[in-house]
Amino acid sequence: MTSILSRTITAFSFIIFFSCSIKDRASVTLGEIAKKHKKNADLIINRAIADSQGYDRLGEMLDTFGPRLSGSTNLEKTLDWIIDEMNKDGLSNVHGEDVMVPKWVRGKESATMTSPWEKELDILGLGGSVGTGPKGIRGEVMVVSSFDDLQAKSNMAKGKIILYNVPFTTYGETVQYRYRGASEAAKVGGIASLVRSVGPYSMNTPHTGTSAYEEGVKKIPHAAVTLEDAAMMSRMSDRGLTVKVSLYMEAQSFKDVLSQNVMGEIIGSEYPDEVIVLGGHIDSWDAGQGAHDDGGGCVAAWQAIKLIKDLGIKPKRTIRAVMWTNEENGLRGGEAYRDEHFNELNNHILAMESDAGVFKPSGFGFTGSNKAFNILQDIGTLLKRIDSGEITKGGGGADIGPIMREGVPGMGLKVDNSRYFWYHHTEADTFDKVDKDEFNRCVATMAVMAYVVADMDERLPR
Repeated sequence: MTSILSRTITAFSFIIFFSCSIKDRASVTLGEIAKKHKKNADLIINRAIADSQGYDRLGEMLDTFGPRLSGSTNLEKTLDWIIDEMNKDGLSNVHGEDVMVPKWVRGKESATMTSPWEKELDILGLGGSVGTGPKGIRGEVMVVSSFDDLQAKSNMAKGKIILYNVPFTTYGETVQYRYRGASEAAKVGGIASLVRSVGPYSMNTPHTGTSAYEEGVKKIPHAAVTLEDAAMMSRMSDRGLTVKVSLYMEAQSFKDVLSQNVMGEIIGSEYPDEVIVLGGHIDSWDAGQGAHDDGGGCVAAWQAIKLIKDLGIKPKRTIRAVMWTNEENGLRGGEAYRDEHFNELNNHILAMESDAGVFKPSGFGFTGSNKAFNILQDIGTLLKRIDSGEITKGGGGADIGPIMREGVPGMGLKVDNSRYFWYHHTEADTFDKVDKDEFNRCVATMAVMAYVVADMDERLPR
């Protein structure tokens, strides 16, 4: 009897819990815009979640062409392929727009710790670095923990290889050692500089990325070492051991070369001159495959508009997917797009960028008017079923930054980026790190947002 009563109570409790759960899920209040577009939004989500084409296409692109550094043959072959594939998809106005981009070539590189014992070091030269010359550079390593520490030890720096062993805090804070570390080291007489890779996690994976030289300061070679090796050499130095490294880098820069931004669109049925732009940067560093940074963002945006087209949904405004070139080491693509479309920017209704990886999405960060923000929050309710409808204030992206500064409202896709900097700018940023379901959710999230903003009766207010 006790057992039967217990099971009855348990079953009754489950029914109450399940009913409450359903009620909670149904209690999301839809505004007028969301109500009007719910049917098509659900169609888009259902198709995206069940899709395999976009994910497979990303894998095909990455495996066929590899990494896509600005100025490389790999990048240009990728861009030509995208134009061909967009035309096969039946998108409209598929074309490329010329952009002159920098060309930096890594060449062969190596580093060996020769004292206190011999060890090959895994390194990645930093974008824009000069080479060492054919004989390489050999020197004692001086470890510093900050620019202030470098200044405090400046009387010991001449003729040394400076190692910045700075643990990762945030990308914005820590990246300064990668970006201007070479010039700061040269100012105190350093002959080369090494930086602890800018990331929170490593499995002996160095991170590359852009760097710059200060005008009037001697250019010295600049490379990233792994977290493990930076920490090891720092411990050795703290113990009073003499650390020496032999560095060889063939890196060099060439004259700018021609590249292109590529794009395709769905033409609006009522207001074709009013445009919603979404995309990412198609260039990557020359390590790995640029899967999360930012091949995934590009293909997800592309798949978003293809999916809308395939469903036969015809929004009132034009939706344009753009793959910007040269974000990583120049931002020339975003600037060229602004210049090419400058006279049309009043009719750019919204710009959307995905450049944080194609991990599980949670929503968007938005920069624009309060009225627009409230409307986008309403649209976000359509995405609650896949937990990606949260709209917060403040967001955008590097490629859409130039047009946002001209007044175009902008938003950036927000994802679970807890693993993003594990792979960022490393040999590990490869297709196997992309989860199909998470990728599809990114497609669904961008597609729904772009579609509804494009199909509203009134344009999104500035």
